[in-house]
Amino acid sequence: MEIKKIMKNTSDFFDEHVAPVHKITAVEQTENEGWKLVVEVIEEKEYMKRYAKDEMVGVYDVYLNKNAEIISFVRREIRYRSAVNIEQ
Repeated sequence: MEIKKIMKNTSDFFDEHVAPVHKITAVEQTENEGWKLVVEVIEEKEYMKRYAKDEMVGVYDVYLNKNAEIISFVRREIRYRSAVNIEQ
């Protein structure tokens, strides 16, 4: 499966059901030939602009089957966009 197609399917799904994708920071193949992506989206952008607050970034784990169809997703964290996020 081509990574471009997987990323496009994920972006299309998020555009329609969650929020536009800000970044896709990881694409990994799982043991069952599916895929796991880490996706960042800007949460409630208009609300945060209205009240002059820093934008919030939601970080999602997204799982796709071997046909590049999303089977589940979960928001792993939410943070201010300006916050430094160091994973170890």
